Amino acid sequence: MSDLTVSSNQGRLTSLDAYRGFVMLAMASDGLGLPQVAQAFPDSSVWQFLAYQLEHVEWVGCAAWDLIQPSFMFMVGVSMPYSCSSREAKGQSYGQMLAHVLYRSFLLTALGIFLRSNHASQTYFTFEDVLTQIGLGYTFLFFLWGRKPSVQFLSALLVLAGTWLAFVLYPLPPQGFDYHSVGVPSDWPHLTGIAAHFDKNTNVAAAFDQWFLNLFPRKEPFVYNGGGYLTLSFVPSLATMIFGLMAGGLLRSARPPGEKFRILIAAGALGLAVGQGLDWLGICPVVKRIWTPAWAIFSTGWTCLLLGSFFGIMDRGGFRRWSFPLLVVGMNSIAMYCLAHLIGGWVGRSLKVHLDWVASKLGLGDQVFQIFGKTYEPLVEKASVLFLLWLICLWMYRRKIFLRI
Repeated sequence: MSDLTVSSNQGRLTSLDAYRGFVMLAMASDGLGLPQVAQAFPDSSVWQFLAYQLEHVEWVGCAAWDLIQPSFMFMVGVSMPYSCSSREAKGQSYGQMLAHVLYRSFLLTALGIFLRSNHASQTYFTFEDVLTQIGLGYTFLFFLWGRKPSVQFLSALLVLAGTWLAFVLYPLPPQGFDYHSVGVPSDWPHLTGIAAHFDKNTNVAAAFDQWFLNLFPRKEPFVYNGGGYLTLSFVPSLATMIFGLMAGGLLRSARPPGEKFRILIAAGALGLAVGQGLDWLGICPVVKRIWTPAWAIFSTGWTCLLLGSFFGIMDRGGFRRWSFPLLVVGMNSIAMYCLAHLIGGWVGRSLKVHLDWVASKLGLGDQVFQIFGKTYEPLVEKASVLFLLWLICLWMYRRKIFLRI
């Protein structure tokens, strides 16, 4: 994640800040509690659709909620041409920039581990979190900065092809394998054919984690990740950042805004078609949790479409005023990320305690979050917490306080 405010050749590139703010607000909202509300309406197709879109898909497929992390990683790539060119213009040498990149990589990885260790009895060494994934790949991304787009594109393809080959060459579990031993339930919809090599917790990257994660101190030996998430996902997700790097180079170029918009939209459509095609053909499934090559391409399609839409409306069309609530968060994304992870739950509990007391004194009842009924309590609570976190970001924005790494 980058908190960099960038400018294009034609002026301020507010679309990137707005896109980042949109994604950060979505993350901090915790789905606005809508999946919990939907449980009260099992026969409503609308509520069930909302619930599906605001939770991670269990394995194969994509919901809107699954696009949060690839958006983070894609925007890291988009920001790099701006940040590096700015540092270069200030006289920094390549060595100085590399030192900063190494420092940033370490700090992002350490921050990810720190946040995941919140409420744990000891440091919880895990590397599948978005911050650690960005940190592990960030230095490799820097080495591609300033290279020709053809070199960057070929590098991304080689990363994805190498990932696919590593998974496919790893042997499948033997007949009679105890899937319960790696956290896979008996009713799990196992993949078949080539796609079976990308099944949950029986793939090459899962085997790597059974060795790698046990090198760190743990309360008990690591056997599997309950969600199927993997450390080595940072390798194919590097391709996502490389595609973002190419998009950033495009936006910094002297091409007309209309041409930039068309390229982003065309690239988005192509990414969706290729990624989904690899899944339909059985070559590689679209699985976000392990960042399969098909997912890297498919999700990049969505991120290109989203960035292209923000760019088309704001930087090409000039419609920017509506985006202020997004910019407040987008320009302080790391602050919002930390706030949501560290104090989000505490804010919700504190609001309930104090608002319930005030309401009771005013004769308005003692359950403020149930103002629209118990069914909608999760929605009111999550929306209240999100608004308070946004107000903190607004306070920081007004005082020009920006948390940067």
